[in-house]
Amino acid sequence: MDITVNNELLQISDPCSVSQLLEDHIQLKAEGIAVAVNQSVIPKENWGKTFIGSGDNIILIKATQGG
Repeated sequence: MDITVNNELLQISDPCSVSQLLEDHIQLKAEGIAVAVNQSVIPKENWGKTFIGSGDNIILIKATQGG
């Protein structure tokens, strides 16, 4: 199944939750990350209950520090 993550095509074999996507497919730690699925921001407490489907557009934003 094809999804888009930060404007890049990603193929995953099965539907997965936002949490599974970050851990298994992208290998990102959850700290300092904001996630939007199809232009809707997903609260961190809902990542395990929000599932990614074919054609979904995911935006990941990582907080950084600096000045």
